[in-house]
Amino acid sequence: MGFFDGLLGARLTEFDSGEAATGSIQLTGRHHTVSLTKQGAATGNLRVNLTWRMRTSDFDVNQRASLFRHPFRALKPPEVLGHGQSMVNVDLDLGCLYELTDGTKGVVQPLGNLLGDVNAPPYIKLSGDDRFGSASGETMYVNLDHRDDIKRLLVFVYIYDQTPAFDRTHAIVTLYPSNGPRIEIGLDERHPQARSCAVVMIENVKGELVVRREVKFVYGFQGELDRLYGWGLQWGRGYKTIDR
Repeated sequence: MGFFDGLLGARLTEFDSGEAATGSIQLTGRHHTVSLTKQGAATGNLRVNLTWRMRTSDFDVNQRASLFRHPFRALKPPEVLGHGQSMVNVDLDLGCLYELTDGTKGVVQPLGNLLGDVNAPPYIKLSGDDRFGSASGETMYVNLDHRDDIKRLLVFVYIYDQTPAFDRTHAIVTLYPSNGPRIEIGLDERHPQARSCAVVMIENVKGELVVRREVKFVYGFQGELDRLYGWGLQWGRGYKTIDR
């Protein structure tokens, strides 16, 4: 992966994600936008979380029965049936294309170890890479105290170097503002060959921070999302580090 402005020199920090109120807002095709500004939630750290699990309908009956005989198998990484007879591990990754008001553009993602920085441009920090679909999932933080520096953010999910399996997983991206209810976007559409999905756009519209559901699946990787939304970055092959 090539060099992207604002992503070098990131430092570790403690995050204060705030206490979200109970309940949630679910963004759907019919109700697809919500204003963080109008909710009084356009400050502090916005926590963006990706979780996923295997669809229960895809479990083989014998596999379910085997869990009773071998309960520790539940601790293994989730597996789904691929498009052949083989089994593949589910490995969904969370990323974010960003454009700042000064024209700086780039990406925060596990590939290339581009984890960002929450206290300096791009004001986005990916906390880590969950390769096993654990309960905590993957989490990204956006520092909305610098909302005036942010033009638009596209949160996306992709499958890295594995058999496409969006149709076999139940994935949810949840936004936890510093104030007000959480915002949920489910990736429930069946696109068996898709490798990437543009999930949600966070955009500064004349000083108002608006969250808009996208949920657009593509069959390529980040470069195809880039072309779809006109980011204009240069893309190359990226790699994950073995230990993070």
